[in-house]
Amino acid sequence: MFTLTERAARLLVADTALAPARPGFVGAAVDLLISEPGLPVSLSASLAAERPRLRHGFLTARSPRVVVVSGPPSPGIDAAITRLADDLPRALPLIAGHRVAVLEEASDDADPARTGVPFTAATAGVRVGLEAGLDEDGMLGLRRRWTLAHALAPVLAAAFANSPLRNGRPTGWRSNRQALRTLPRCTADPRTDWSNQVLGARVAGTSRTFREWTGAGPGARPSVPDLTRHLETVRPPIAARRHLEIDVADRQPGSGWQVVVAVTAALLDEPRAAVQALTATEPLRTTPGLWARATRDALTDPALATAARACFVAAYESLTRQGVSRGVRDSVAAFTERYVLRGRCPADDVLDRARATS
Repeated sequence: MFTLTERAARLLVADTALAPARPGFVGAAVDLLISEPGLPVSLSASLAAERPRLRHGFLTARSPRVVVVSGPPSPGIDAAITRLADDLPRALPLIAGHRVAVLEEASDDADPARTGVPFTAATAGVRVGLEAGLDEDGMLGLRRRWTLAHALAPVLAAAFANSPLRNGRPTGWRSNRQALRTLPRCTADPRTDWSNQVLGARVAGTSRTFREWTGAGPGARPSVPDLTRHLETVRPPIAARRHLEIDVADRQPGSGWQVVVAVTAALLDEPRAAVQALTATEPLRTTPGLWARATRDALTDPALATAARACFVAAYESLTRQGVSRGVRDSVAAFTERYVLRGRCPADDVLDRARATS
């Protein structure tokens, strides 16, 4: 079997990182957090392997505690939201009957030492998939979109933070889910960035990185299938999976996932809003410890709060220009008023309830 040197693996990852395409199609996925003890291992493995088809998208299992409803790439924000909203209730009967329930939370309070499920495998988020962009300069170019996605990541992570508890107590972080991750360095070359990230990530179940694995002896190096499996386990806030994958938002209460999809797509896909977002995030570019501040302090951080207000207003204006449905625009407006304009995020509601009952 053909094995991979570091150079060969780097070339393969770079070659498949981003497929140039004009922005417009939108995809989304919502994690559903399952109550203890989680899905039976056999069912979890079956869902992961077979990915049952829903009306529009698929259901799969990321772990015994998290299943994912993935919508298909759709022509625009409204179509993406409508299809995923149609699929979400269809997923519930497929996991019913196993003495488990779907939780509204983005993270579970259970003790990993007691449940045997790592905390990283019991957190839920909302991911947005967007076209990579054109292989050219300009606001629709994939290099500019890669840069903008990384610039927006801390702002969106702060605005949508919703996992502040562990074992029923505040941890000091408003998004434990994102605090467990890092936002990698972004350069002008997304393919190089993604290759470095994939090669530098630890191989699941081991203590070595994929780069270190490629340096093993000729008979012990990884194969192409090994690289494919490894790519599935590399889950940073911003990923290149031929399309752009934006995974910076915690699971939101109720239908709040729709706000994540609408705001993210509006800021990245509409050129005027993208320019406004770049302008709003420029003052953050040299801010030290920005990712930690976003996941710990969220919008109580004045710099992040200022950027978030500008970005959410720009997103709402963009949704209006695009003629996105009134219901979606109203949801974005309500979220902006309830949280962003007040320097709050959904995690603050959770913390308020925790303090009231303590």
